[in-house]
Amino acid sequence: MRIILVGFGNVGRSLARILIKERDWLIKTYGFEPQITTIIDSQGLCRDDKGLDLHLALKTKEKYRTVQRYAGKRQPRIASSKAIAEEEAEVLVETTPSNFKDGEPGLSNIKGGLASGKHVVTANKGPLALAMPALLEMAAHKNLQLRFSATVGGGTPFLSFASKCLPGERIVGVHGILNGTTNYILTRMEDESIPYQTALAEAQKKGYAERDPSNDVEGLDTAAKIVIIANWVMKQRIHLGDLEINGISKITSQRLEQASRSNARIKLIGRLTESKASVRPEKVSRNDPICVPDTLNALAFSTEHAGDVTLIGHGAGGEQTASAIIRDLVDIRSEYSV
Repeated sequence: MRIILVGFGNVGRSLARILIKERDWLIKTYGFEPQITTIIDSQGLCRDDKGLDLHLALKTKEKYRTVQRYAGKRQPRIASSKAIAEEEAEVLVETTPSNFKDGEPGLSNIKGGLASGKHVVTANKGPLALAMPALLEMAAHKNLQLRFSATVGGGTPFLSFASKCLPGERIVGVHGILNGTTNYILTRMEDESIPYQTALAEAQKKGYAERDPSNDVEGLDTAAKIVIIANWVMKQRIHLGDLEINGISKITSQRLEQASRSNARIKLIGRLTESKASVRPEKVSRNDPICVPDTLNALAFSTEHAGDVTLIGHGAGGEQTASAIIRDLVDIRSEYSV
């Protein structure tokens, strides 16, 4: 399987490290030998039709902050759209940062991959939050796979669990914590009695929150995941603009204390029913399975006959997200002879 990797930040580099470490195991277990033949970052690309030396690609990125100087050569700068269209590969892996305003550059990258006959695996929530129904239709029309396990739950297989582990059971709703950054901030605010800004600064220092944390703290990241779940699990054709979204930046210590007195905690909850989708801070009983601490995620699937089924795990991190990409690649390999 030949792969074009677009984006060589934390997730892309983590993917490269896993492929180096687990190469022999993947071949032995799945008969699957992925070869990254092209890597594209924000400044350029490197390519080798026989498969790139990922050790060298990682060293090049660390030294020059771009893969363009791979093997000591300065590759000519080519637009990512042109490289995606022209490079020979079976799969495009898209790991550029999420953009919830217009989905770019990920949206164009995904469309370009599908248009040129490549299966697509993405960790980028932006394009799916804004245009998921259209992208799924495009993939189906091309008889190609569009996979996105890494967009919801990272290494915790929320989407796979819903599609593969509950056959014959109708899911009528989901609710839970889908953003580890906000969960960490709220946990610290309550446990240490510190204000929001102090907890946010701590999350940024630890690398849980970005320098601009608005996607997380204003609820957009959670909302994007609800959109993906709605389209994929519950077959609802919705996009980001259809959700009621409220973040955590206005949560006060007083509100946390009031919840604590009733044996509850305030959590940022993504909620989806057959008629409504929302993201907002809610009071959650400490005895509720979704009331998890720190950076954990927890998602409850409300089913028609079995009641609530809850899955808990780590939802973020380069290695965890890269593991979900591997999961999607293995699934594609098992369904197609590529």
